[in-house]
Amino acid sequence: MRYMMTYDLMETARNTNQWLGSTARAMASYPMFSAMPNPALNWMAAWGEVTERSFQRMAVKPDWGIRTFTCEDGKDHLVEIDTVVERPFGDLIHFKVAGREEQPRKVLLIAPMSGHYATLLRSTVKSLIVNCEVYVTDWHNARDIPVSAGKFDVEDYSLYLVDFMREMGPETHVVAVCQPVPLALAATAYLAEQDPKAQPSSLTLIGGPIDPDAAPTEVTDFGRRVTMGQLEETMIQQVGFKYSGVGRMVYPGLLQLTSFISMNGERHSQAFNDQIQRAAKGETSDHDSHNRFYDEYLAVMDMPAEFYLSTVERVFKNRDIARNEFTIDGHKVDFGKITDVAVKTVEGANDDISAPGQCIAALDLCTGLDDARKASHVEPDAGHYGIFAGRSWRNNIRPLVIEFMDANSRKPAPKRKAPRKTKVK
Repeated sequence: MRYMMTYDLMETARNTNQWLGSTARAMASYPMFSAMPNPALNWMAAWGEVTERSFQRMAVKPDWGIRTFTCEDGKDHLVEIDTVVERPFGDLIHFKVAGREEQPRKVLLIAPMSGHYATLLRSTVKSLIVNCEVYVTDWHNARDIPVSAGKFDVEDYSLYLVDFMREMGPETHVVAVCQPVPLALAATAYLAEQDPKAQPSSLTLIGGPIDPDAAPTEVTDFGRRVTMGQLEETMIQQVGFKYSGVGRMVYPGLLQLTSFISMNGERHSQAFNDQIQRAAKGETSDHDSHNRFYDEYLAVMDMPAEFYLSTVERVFKNRDIARNEFTIDGHKVDFGKITDVAVKTVEGANDDISAPGQCIAALDLCTGLDDARKASHVEPDAGHYGIFAGRSWRNNIRPLVIEFMDANSRKPAPKRKAPRKTKVK
C-alpha cells in the first residue's frame, strides 16, 4: 500500500493545485470587486486561470484536433481516425482522408512511449498527411490498463511493432521518433530473420538513443549514476483505486514531467510568469502560443514499470542495442541481417536529450546493408523537438525524408484480375 499511497498523494497534490487555481480565479473575478479596481485582484485571477489550466491538463489526454484536410480539389475533406489494430497497451490508428484517393506513400509513424501521448506528434502527422497515408502507434496510459492485461516491457513493445509492420505490409515506410528508435531497429532486424517478406521499404530513425555512450547527455548521465534498485525504489509506484489499472506498477507521468521541467526549470518558470502577466492584461486566448505548447507538454501518461525499468537497464545501462546483443522473445536479433531495408538517421545539432552521434550509430550496426541504402542528416541549430515537429522539420527534414522514401519504395504486388465471365451457350 505504500506505493499506492504515494501515487494517490501525487494525484491529490495535482488535484489540489487545480482547485486552488479555480478558486482564486473565481474569487478574484467576483463582479462586485469591479467597483473597486485593484491590480492585485487582476493578478490573482490571472494566476488562478493559468494554474487551473496547467494542472488540469496533466490528467487529460489531448485530442488530435485533425478534423479536416483541404485536398487538391479545393474542398475540405473529413479526416477519420480508424483503429486498424487494437491492443491492450496501444493501437495502430490510420488518419483516413474521406473522399481522397489513396496516397502512394504508406507511412508508419512510431510515437514514443516516454511520458507524453502520441498526440505530441500532431504537427508531424499534419505535415505528412498532405501526400501520405499516415498510420500512428497510439500508446495507452498504463493507469487505465487492468492488471489482468499482463506485463509490457521493451520486448513486448518490439513485438507490437513487429505486428504493426506485418499488418501494414512491405511497401510501408517506417518513421520512428526518439525513444522507439532502437526498438524500431530491433523489430526490423527481427522481421529480417523471421519474416523477410514483411520488412518495410525504409526505416527513418529520428533522434533516438541507439548508442547512448556515443554522446553523453544529462539523460545518459542519470542512467549511469543510479542503480536499478534505486530506480525501482524511488520511481515506481502503484496505481490507486481511482483508475482501471488499480494495483499496476507504473512510472508515473507526473514524475516524468517533473524531470522534463527540471532540465529547463528557469525557462519554464519564466514562461509561466509571462503568461500570468499576459492573462492579467487580457492578452491570452485558448489557442495562444503558450497554451498550444503547454496543453500538450503538460499532458502526461504513466508507463508500465517493467517497460521503464527494462528501457533503462537494456538500452542505456547494458547497451544491448549498441552491442548487438538484444533479444526478443528469446531470439537474439542480429542487425547485420537487415539487407533489404533502407535506413536513414536524423539528428539535431543542439539536441540535449539524444545528442548527435547516438542515433547515427544505427548505420554501423547494419553491417549487411549496402552503403548506398544508408543515409544520415544532422540538422544545424535544431533541438530535440525541432527535428520532428518544428520549423526545421517542416522546411528541411521532411522534404529529405519524403525524398528518401521515394528513392526506396517497393511497388505493391499487382492485384490479380478477376477471371472474365463467359456465357455458356
